[in-house]
Amino acid sequence: MKPPQYRDRLTTGIVHFGPGAFHRAHQADYLDRLSASDPSWGVAAVSLRSQGTIDALGWQYGLYTLAILDEETSFRTIGVHDRFYGPAQLKLLPELFRNPAIRVISSTVTEKGYCLGADGTLDFGHSDIRHDLDNPGDPRSLAGWIALAMSIRRAEGLAPLTAICCDNMVSNGAKLGKAVADFVRRTNPELANWIEGEARFPNTMVDSITPATDDSLRALVRDRAGLDDKIPVRREAYTEWVVQDVLPADTPNLASVGAIITSDVAAWEKAKLRILNGSHSTLAYLGSLLGHESVADAMEDEPLSAFVTRLVTEDIIPSLEPSTLDLQDYARRTLDRFRNPAIHHRLSQIAWDGSQKLPYRLLDTAREALRDGRSVARLAIPIAAWIAFLQRKAETHEEIVDPLAAELLAAATTVDPVGAILAMRQVFPEQLSAGSPFASAASGAFRTIAKDGARAVLRT
Repeated sequence: MKPPQYRDRLTTGIVHFGPGAFHRAHQADYLDRLSASDPSWGVAAVSLRSQGTIDALGWQYGLYTLAILDEETSFRTIGVHDRFYGPAQLKLLPELFRNPAIRVISSTVTEKGYCLGADGTLDFGHSDIRHDLDNPGDPRSLAGWIALAMSIRRAEGLAPLTAICCDNMVSNGAKLGKAVADFVRRTNPELANWIEGEARFPNTMVDSITPATDDSLRALVRDRAGLDDKIPVRREAYTEWVVQDVLPADTPNLASVGAIITSDVAAWEKAKLRILNGSHSTLAYLGSLLGHESVADAMEDEPLSAFVTRLVTEDIIPSLEPSTLDLQDYARRTLDRFRNPAIHHRLSQIAWDGSQKLPYRLLDTAREALRDGRSVARLAIPIAAWIAFLQRKAETHEEIVDPLAAELLAAATTVDPVGAILAMRQVFPEQLSAGSPFASAASGAFRTIAKDGARAVLRT
């Protein structure tokens, strides 16, 4: 692969935790384009759990192919990553935080990587958090690493790092900032006060459909671009990055490469989480039960597509406050994006980590619908489908990817799987549990799926 022209001038300015496909297709694309004019934002890629991507990036000198799949397919080499830290290199990471050129920590570690409880605050019972409180110089969690970085910066007389969370959580920056401050306050209240007073944790919204890398993508890159790339990434042409306008002056000029800097991230993130991600999860569980493999396949199923459209227009959009964002237009564009045949976004990938995703994607909407006196009958159906999906996995002894996998599989095999799963306070608030209209609707939908199949609930 031919390196971008800026590569010989690139210096590291960002430490990014979680260099998976989404980060490398989304934020890295913005930073790659920014580096053409300002090459001070090279990215140190950090993986806390897996060495594979880090090793592959190292072998390819940080270079990989971004494939944009739409009506026309295009390829570009991304070269903004210039340092690589996997589990085998984490002991070298503290020295990097002493470098004044490093000004940003960013993250895409998925919802479960923040070790938050159902109330959105740090879970002090989490094994990684307990470990990090006892071993602050050898952290395992993202909160522990950010706390260590901030401690080093203050000890060195440097400005705090700006922490930019790019995962799908409502008020993601505010939640991360509170989690870090709460963590630090247990052992160093003075440092916690400094973090709360000086550090910035902007809220963000990120959006671009990014299927996982697989052999079909590697073959496409090899055949169409003539490149033998072990770690290419792909996404649709549509991309959005909305960032709260609290960034210090010494952070990347993201607006110059198309990011939206605004005081009202909440409107964007809520719309994206509830309309796009809520629809995705609905398609993942109902589509899987109906035998579909990808989002585009599921959207070709007209009764399923019509159900999702009704869910969005009649249940999700009424839960969103009016804003400058045209919600009906956003919904139409979102569902059109799902139909893109060039994007093979596997439902099985979207179905991962349901216990962590569903509270933000669908349960908040259901809770607010109950509060406001609206029906939750349709909103309960994707939850019933998730439970049926879990039950099927338990019956076939297939692994599910979820941090609560053992508890979920045990609950799914009880006499009352809906009641058992809705009683899990790590996932469901009390308003949606036994005795609530939501629990009744979910139980009814689950029974219908069990008796007549998933297609029987699509008429709701």
